[in-house]
Amino acid sequence: MSITAAMVKELREKSGAGMMDCKTALNETGGDMEAAVDWLRTKGLAKAAKKAGRVAAEGLIGVATEGSKAAVIELNSETDFVARNDGFQDLVSKVAKVAMTTDGSVEAVAGADLGGKPVADAITDAIATIGENMTLRRSAVLSADTGVVATYVHGAVAEGLGKIGVLVALESSGDKDRLNALGRQIAMHVAATSPLALNTEELDQAVVEREKAVFSEQARESGKPENIIEKMVEGRLRKFYEEVTLVKQAFVINPDQTVEQAVEALAKELGTEVKLTGFVRFALGEGIEKEEQDFAAEVAAATGQ
Repeated sequence: MSITAAMVKELREKSGAGMMDCKTALNETGGDMEAAVDWLRTKGLAKAAKKAGRVAAEGLIGVATEGSKAAVIELNSETDFVARNDGFQDLVSKVAKVAMTTDGSVEAVAGADLGGKPVADAITDAIATIGENMTLRRSAVLSADTGVVATYVHGAVAEGLGKIGVLVALESSGDKDRLNALGRQIAMHVAATSPLALNTEELDQAVVEREKAVFSEQARESGKPENIIEKMVEGRLRKFYEEVTLVKQAFVINPDQTVEQAVEALAKELGTEVKLTGFVRFALGEGIEKEEQDFAAEVAAATGQ
């Protein structure tokens, strides 16, 4: 019988196997869906489906750079042991490089070509080989039309691989080595301080309003008149902006100046404009709720008791 794209898609969702493997399985079994699942299982290709429900909160952050463009991705695994696997590390590096050819969205990266197959299929193959669930959780790309994108990887286990990955874009026609040096220092600063946004304009307004409401309530408890309360709230908001926006933070390399002032100082030295246009910070597993299970319960579950 004729094998349709819809049938391949359905089998892929049932088994977790790659598209080409699913097509082959359906051809081998005459389009019988259940038989195709069994065929994949006998080949060890449906192994991934059994792993898909497990929480993947370990893994690695991968960073790749070329010219004035860089990419950062987070590929999760279930255990830190797998993150030390050479095959897994090689996969993360390759996916980060592929990400630079895309717009940086997870969907685009997952569908991009990696060795003749989509990245999503390459990850599925790795799941079947290594035996743990893996997830391409997020990705991002930064570029500078004229300037540099500096990078920093914290807790590096290999080139471009670690627990925290940061990209920082600086637009300027100035000396690229000098720009890269400052950009890397700012990237290290971002890794340490985890700012919420580049500047006040890019802050999530919901976050700002929530802070404003808290500050207003705190000020009202002082019993001060409304006009004084308003000034108190404004002062506290300014302090909040200094704490959470990158340009207003005290620069960890030189706390006597803000990040913004450090950029201005370099611009003055180079005799040309330098503009900090963006940053991305990925920390491994942030925001993922890990399953908590004691050892006794795990053994009982494994033995069916």
